[in-house]
Amino acid sequence: MEKKSYKKSTLPEKMCPVCQRPFSWRKKWEKVWDEVIYCSERCRREKHTKQS
Repeated sequence: MEKKSYKKSTLPEKMCPVCQRPFSWRKKWEKVWDEVIYCSERCRREKHTKQS
């Protein structure tokens, strides 16, 4: 497994589909970044209640 290193100015970002805000890579998501979809637990819980 190769390790990626990021500088704070170049951290990857994603858009949260619930709140439409960008969120950045975090150390705790290091191994699962490809699977992270929501920026927070709150957005994850509200994924079905919001209708766009």
